[in-house]
Amino acid sequence: MKKSFLFCVVLISKMTFSQTNINIQFQSKIASICSQLTLSMAHDSEDRPFLYVANKEAGLRVFNISDLTTPTLVATISTSSFLGMEVINLTQQGNYIYLALGNIWNSDSTGMAIIDVQNPNSPFVTDYYFKPNSIHGAGIVQVEGDFAYLGAMQDGLIVLNVADKYTIQFESQFIPDINFPINNPNNVNVFNLRGMEVRNDTVFACYDGGGIRVIDVTNKQQPIEISHYCNSVMYTPLDHPKAYNNIVLNDTLAYVAVDYCGVEVLNISDPLNIQLIGWWNPYDCPNNNWFTSPVHTNEIRLNSACNQLFVSSGKSDMYVLDVTNPTYPDSLDFYGGVENNLGTWGVNIYSNQIYLSYACVPWPYIPFQSDSTGIKILTYDNCANELNNNEDNRFQIFPNPVKNELTVKLLSETRSIYLEIIDLSGKIIRQEYLTESKTILNMNELISGIYYAKLISERNIFIKRFLVE
Repeated sequence: MKKSFLFCVVLISKMTFSQTNINIQFQSKIASICSQLTLSMAHDSEDRPFLYVANKEAGLRVFNISDLTTPTLVATISTSSFLGMEVINLTQQGNYIYLALGNIWNSDSTGMAIIDVQNPNSPFVTDYYFKPNSIHGAGIVQVEGDFAYLGAMQDGLIVLNVADKYTIQFESQFIPDINFPINNPNNVNVFNLRGMEVRNDTVFACYDGGGIRVIDVTNKQQPIEISHYCNSVMYTPLDHPKAYNNIVLNDTLAYVAVDYCGVEVLNISDPLNIQLIGWWNPYDCPNNNWFTSPVHTNEIRLNSACNQLFVSSGKSDMYVLDVTNPTYPDSLDFYGGVENNLGTWGVNIYSNQIYLSYACVPWPYIPFQSDSTGIKILTYDNCANELNNNEDNRFQIFPNPVKNELTVKLLSETRSIYLEIIDLSGKIIRQEYLTESKTILNMNELISGIYYAKLISERNIFIKRFLVE
């Protein structure tokens, strides 16, 4: 890979809000207790009205949310189904949920489970993996193709073959160089892999304490770290805390939650030469104090159709950022209060819905104390729905619903750059550069559900909604 050298100006966002908010509305709360923490959650990706919750000590919980104001618990899979390992994180691929297992705060075994949710009312475990001699738990799991990637905190990255959902196969384990971003000869700085995205056999791993690591997993038995990144102000001239918690990819950009240091925007077009191009840093990190900052960013989710980033911000509930100009991410809206000590941990979006999880936080795990847990269900004005109602969108898609092939027809006055296919969670599934006025796209690789076709022209963005059967 050739290195490209990019010149950029980093702009630091101040705490200013746009004139237009997104009309966030509270719908309901799913209650829990501090001995059963709500952490990550995901709306069913098959467009069924279910919410899957990583409920730590209580295992996996499934809620019917056909009525957002009255969620109903329909199923629970307890931790006894996988050797008592607690459920920390989850992700969905088709009709399977993958669970990251093991308490990441106390000594606990590390593992992963696969749950069949073809019938969300009756989920069941197909298999689980247990790492021998592990004590650090797992903070995240991601899946690409037939492989699952487990963020196993101090045990690094674990690659698992999940082609057969009933027989998980261990492939490899990778622990990165502990001497980045500063020399660490006595291993005094603890590195925890707790945030991750995978794209095209490349893992972008967030290490709490060790920056971002880019790992080539083309050879599943021998992952290789090909690059790394950490904002230099975190360790020059003083060694400040470096808590890279979560990451979202969007084409050549990566949005990264950096705890008390807000959200960084990185250019990853050349993974060997990652560049910082924007930074939402309202509290002047690292000049502020890790223990006094009112923002501690954890999970983040991107609505790429609307250029909005949803940020779980620790003791300040949730911020929504406008990333239309990624070099200047700006505060767009917020929910809850600032420095109210209600510890938000997870955030998930789907269509016009927002899910926020809260976790009780006893001192001194992170620099605030929270005694509340549960999930709040919110709604907001999703611009993709509004744009979809605009008939003058300058392009047509048909048939709708689509089974195999989708035709995209551009009007003569439209000079297109490219088309994105986006799912209801806001994730970009596919990108196509359109060079013809009429293009036929194969949709066979998409699972059934609702998607957006987002056309980005030289001057405008146009969006249409369609259904894959």
